[in-house]
Amino acid sequence: MKKRTIRIMAAAMAATMTVGSAAPVYAKKKDKEKEVKLTEAGTYPIVPEGEELTLTCFSMSLPQVENLETNDFTKYLEDLTGVHIEWITAGANDWQEKLNMILASGDYPDMILGVSPDLAKFGVQEQIIVPIDEYINEELMPNYMKMYGDRLDVSRETDGQIYSLIGENDCYHCSYGRKMWINTKYLEEMGVEMPTTTDEFLEVCKKYKEYKPDGIPVLGTAAGKGWYTEIEDYFMGSFILPPSTSYTLNVRDKTAVTWDGEMVCVAQDDRYREFLKYMNTLYNEGCIYEGNFTQDESQMSAIINQEDAPVLAFGSGTLSNDIDPTANPELYAQYEAMAPLKGPDGTQLTSHFKYQSISDGNFCITDACKNPEAAMRWVDFFYSEFGDLASQYGPDEGEDWILNPEGEFGLDGEPAKYKILKPYSAETQNHDWQDLGIRVAPAEYRLSAATAQDVDVKSADGLEKLLYDTTKEKYAPYGQTEENSDLDVVPALKLTSEESTAISTIAVETEKLIDETSTAFIVGARDINDDKDWESFQDALDRAGLADLLEVYQAAYDRQMKK
Repeated sequence: MKKRTIRIMAAAMAATMTVGSAAPVYAKKKDKEKEVKLTEAGTYPIVPEGEELTLTCFSMSLPQVENLETNDFTKYLEDLTGVHIEWITAGANDWQEKLNMILASGDYPDMILGVSPDLAKFGVQEQIIVPIDEYINEELMPNYMKMYGDRLDVSRETDGQIYSLIGENDCYHCSYGRKMWINTKYLEEMGVEMPTTTDEFLEVCKKYKEYKPDGIPVLGTAAGKGWYTEIEDYFMGSFILPPSTSYTLNVRDKTAVTWDGEMVCVAQDDRYREFLKYMNTLYNEGCIYEGNFTQDESQMSAIINQEDAPVLAFGSGTLSNDIDPTANPELYAQYEAMAPLKGPDGTQLTSHFKYQSISDGNFCITDACKNPEAAMRWVDFFYSEFGDLASQYGPDEGEDWILNPEGEFGLDGEPAKYKILKPYSAETQNHDWQDLGIRVAPAEYRLSAATAQDVDVKSADGLEKLLYDTTKEKYAPYGQTEENSDLDVVPALKLTSEESTAISTIAVETEKLIDETSTAFIVGARDINDDKDWESFQDALDRAGLADLLEVYQAAYDRQMKK
């Protein structure tokens, strides 16, 4: 590890702050407790030599990070700021339950980092998590204001106040995540071109059934059981915009919004019916694997990698999730992405998930925090370029990463801003936090990581370049715009506790009804060509309370977006 003074100076320069011995200011503790002396805002350390400040913090634990208390980056951050953190952690699967219990107990920490608590309940309603508007300014948080000073409204809650900080992880290929991969070796052997329309794809599938009678033309998973592996959402783009899973309630309620701001459900649209008719045709022709409606991604991957390589096409956000480029390089190299297919009326869409990169709820303070200024100055470090690199990959510049590597270029072909020398490892380590805490990585920053420009995209080392090139060339041109779609995806909507309670059950029931009925139409258990059967589906949506769901969404959308 480098010497403390050297590391603090480097970090301070990168974070646009200076280390100095300026006159201290004071943060008053509540309940008439003793004042804690702080250094002048804009300097490191936050707490001067000889003073002590401990803050308690709840966060999530990950198996690849051994111990937050003794982690090298944790120690580095304490050296830099002078603030000691006592950690309370929970796993990725139970943090929400544990955090809710802690907040309800009355004995909770000063800060919450890297997880999103229920701000409508514990913030707006109960004021356990407190507004932080007064601390978000150039003096206390210069890095945050530089990054998000013009977007503070993103994190305003229903009462107009800010209870949390923004985080960002703008993964370019993730923002167009619905991809279909097709075996080009089989296309060549069958003597056919890459299909570009729904009709062409159907004919290719039929030919594949003749070419490989035991083969599977189209493979996927059940809804929610893989990363963009549900094939229905890919094919829907040939008829109508496939909405994102609700960012608000995390359900597949098929809601979208017109460019004029009207909330709708695409399952009520006749174009959705035409999509189901096409899927029913694929199914009747033996093109869709029966197990698609029940299996998860691990089961799908096992089929793809069978010795006789039976799969023509499958859905997946990234090819490497389902074929290991190192263990099975020959099969991996055979698959290429298939652009969205043009439908009967010329519709050719893929969802651009333009709201997924920025999130709020990444850092909060509670009414137990006696030194909110110190807490806000502490977290501001993460919003510097140095802070993100140090937390993700380790605090040692020149050993873990370097800035502005000479003669190297990023994924986008522009001069690289940084080069990672010690990438993530699946093995447990205690040097950095990896994906814990806050990620502050806008698209320009992520794409500026040094990448070999001549890397073989069919190799394991070429994965990021493969995904970037594929997304840019085959999917980004078909993301929704006002010119090619009447609908857009819906942002995360901030609901009051009352609104959330009113529609949470309706949303789950709507998801179940749409999922089950759509599958029934596809496999022929219900007749998609029968008007009465379609009308029965629409009536069921009405009875489930879809109109009430849309009404609440509309009110939240108007409150949040129409200013």
